[in-house]
Amino acid sequence: MYCKVSLLFAAVAEAQEKNVVVAAVSGSDVVRRSLVWDAHSGFMPDRKADLSNLEIWRKAGVDFLSVNVGFDLLPWQAAIHTLAAFRQWIRQHESEYLLTDSFADIARARASGRMAVAFDLEGMTALDGRIEMLGLYRDLGVRQILFAYNRNNAAGGGCHDEDCGLTAFGGAVIDEMNRLGMTVDLSHSGYHTTLAAIERSTRPVVFSHSNPVRVQQHGRNIADEQILACAAGGGVVGVVGLSLFMGGEGPTAARLADHIEYVSDLAGPDHVGLGIDYSFPVDFEDVETLISSNPEFWPADQGYHEGGVSFFSPAQLGDLVEELLRRGRPEHEIAGVLGGNFARVAQGNWG
Repeated sequence: MYCKVSLLFAAVAEAQEKNVVVAAVSGSDVVRRSLVWDAHSGFMPDRKADLSNLEIWRKAGVDFLSVNVGFDLLPWQAAIHTLAAFRQWIRQHESEYLLTDSFADIARARASGRMAVAFDLEGMTALDGRIEMLGLYRDLGVRQILFAYNRNNAAGGGCHDEDCGLTAFGGAVIDEMNRLGMTVDLSHSGYHTTLAAIERSTRPVVFSHSNPVRVQQHGRNIADEQILACAAGGGVVGVVGLSLFMGGEGPTAARLADHIEYVSDLAGPDHVGLGIDYSFPVDFEDVETLISSNPEFWPADQGYHEGGVSFFSPAQLGDLVEELLRRGRPEHEIAGVLGGNFARVAQGNWG
């Protein structure tokens, strides 16, 4: 197993061994030396999306990206169509990207200058109430699935709903995801649902893109108890780069560093990563209708409709590293945040 992943962690080892003086290290140097893992993209999961925009992540030094292919407001058929289209596009651009079938593929992609890509789903509606759909999605490259997207579904509760907790179907979903080696993702999910899911899972779970509520008060952000429970099970919290969930002066490197430091100081530096949720425009014909017809998914009292949302960009990763270095964070710890921590969970879960 070590031989299969040694390339993946070589940059982290190099950073630790050199013990470089902080003042002599640039953010771009650390990004280049580190494995960089973005646990969630934020663009609309539509088969017509222009995936040439994935170059935004690759040029920024991202080695692995989880691309969203569906969420609870879209029918399960849409997720299948999007997966088919995205997989075909990536295969047609194999000089820059690699579909991830196994953890070892990430090392292969990095060694050849490509970005590894896998997929995620936001919510269990895509299962159509059928456990056997999980195996199909795994075969199509889906490696993590969120329990809910803001509102309750058949598996559990959403963060903007009366939290119903983990249902019997949700428990069976966790059992099957554990068996298949898929990562249980609890972003967008209700407080009680997340704690019950963490207790049920025999493998580490993640919050792929969630910020601590103690740094920015918002219903989508998560409490200390959720962060600590996730970490206790070996999981990782990926901080998210949307202005609404960041607060402060918006999606700056300094503000994202505030969230990283909070999680690190609370739960330990091995339990924080990046799920920046960056988005590029997608010409989805019915997006306005989708939002206006389902206002409960984006409650007005949570600020979703006040002046739009701005995004932390992958191009800002070097600035983020320099901010963390200025704050005295060691390079090996930053390398974990950039990707080593999520890679550890994936290696254990995917098998």
